[in-house]
Amino acid sequence: MEHRQPMDGRASGLMLLLCLIWAMQQIALKATTEDFSPVFQIGVRTALGGLLVGVAMIWRRERIGGALALWKPGLCAGALYALEFILIGESLRFTTAGHVIVLLYTAPIFAAIGLHWKLAEERLAAVQWAGVVLAFVGVGIAFLLRGDHTPTLASAMLWGDLLALFGGAAWGATTVVVRVTPLASLPASQTLMYQLAGGSTLLLLAAMLMGQTTFHSTPLVWAGLAFQVVFVAFFSYLAWFWLLTKYLASRLGVFSFLTPLFGVILGAWLLDEPIGPGFLLGSLLVVAGVVLLSGYGWYAQWRIGRAA
Repeated sequence: MEHRQPMDGRASGLMLLLCLIWAMQQIALKATTEDFSPVFQIGVRTALGGLLVGVAMIWRRERIGGALALWKPGLCAGALYALEFILIGESLRFTTAGHVIVLLYTAPIFAAIGLHWKLAEERLAAVQWAGVVLAFVGVGIAFLLRGDHTPTLASAMLWGDLLALFGGAAWGATTVVVRVTPLASLPASQTLMYQLAGGSTLLLLAAMLMGQTTFHSTPLVWAGLAFQVVFVAFFSYLAWFWLLTKYLASRLGVFSFLTPLFGVILGAWLLDEPIGPGFLLGSLLVVAGVVLLSGYGWYAQWRIGRAA
């Protein structure tokens, strides 16, 4: 069985940076929704990010013969990637970026449940199951306490929130596929390339079929696209899949609670998005659930070290 390392300073610092980048990606998408259709934008950024990863692989002279043999799990990962971002792109048309970020980052919950049944080293303890329950209670509160929106707006936001939650489930499923199939043995760049190549094809096709190909050239659109390509599709995903090959997924997830917090704060600051009391309470419960789920490994290691 391949051993995954405990979290160290390098992994912690990298996860903090990734959380900030992932929070900003939803803000950038939401800010340019009117001028650049979200699903189309994500498809373009994914394709260009794939080109950058390809250039990096050529520069590093990586051999990809073995990776081509894993086309079945690779195709599955690419399809799940596309599904996740189709759901995210659609959700941003109906709800706020803050809502999308919080509900999307239920992904560690879905991933932990899936990995619990597949990998012995990812088994959940009773405290972690309590975290799962707490997180889903938070989701329920966020959905039920909608605030004082008009019925039409509340209905639209509910639909957008549901799409974001399903996007989190798709992301969690992608993590499970990467961890439990031979994709886990590939270099991070090759695993990422499967997702970017397959995902960009499906995303661009979906954008055309859905009639969402709006593009108006503005400085904000180009700045947002540059950020999405270089920092999101290239750097952050490459770093994430590298981390998955080195560290336990449940340990990495402990940092994911920072992304929705960053997202809600940045959405309120940069986009003037309202933060209702019901959604705020639900968000805090989701964050607390993720902390219980993912932080248990550190607590267990601390207890073992103290006993020793």
